[in-house]
Amino acid sequence: MSKAMDKKEVIEIIKKNLKENLHDVDVDAIEPTSSMRDHGANSLDMIEVVSATMRELEIRVPRSELSQIENIEQLAEKFIEYL
Repeated sequence: MSKAMDKKEVIEIIKKNLKENLHDVDVDAIEPTSSMRDHGANSLDMIEVVSATMRELEIRVPRSELSQIENIEQLAEKFIEYL
């Protein structure tokens, strides 16, 4: 993306992609400190959410850097490093 984004904007994109992959999730109930698994995402769902978000942000984050991420806020912070 051309303009710099803040963490809140990146979290909103992650939440939108989570909603698109987990149709029964309540976006308003998603807390940045929760994990995608807390909202019922399985491994495949998480990969799809991460991939869709990276495509939207036009970034590539090495998988090795994603393995230690525990919640949505940490994921957003990692994505911001690559914007």
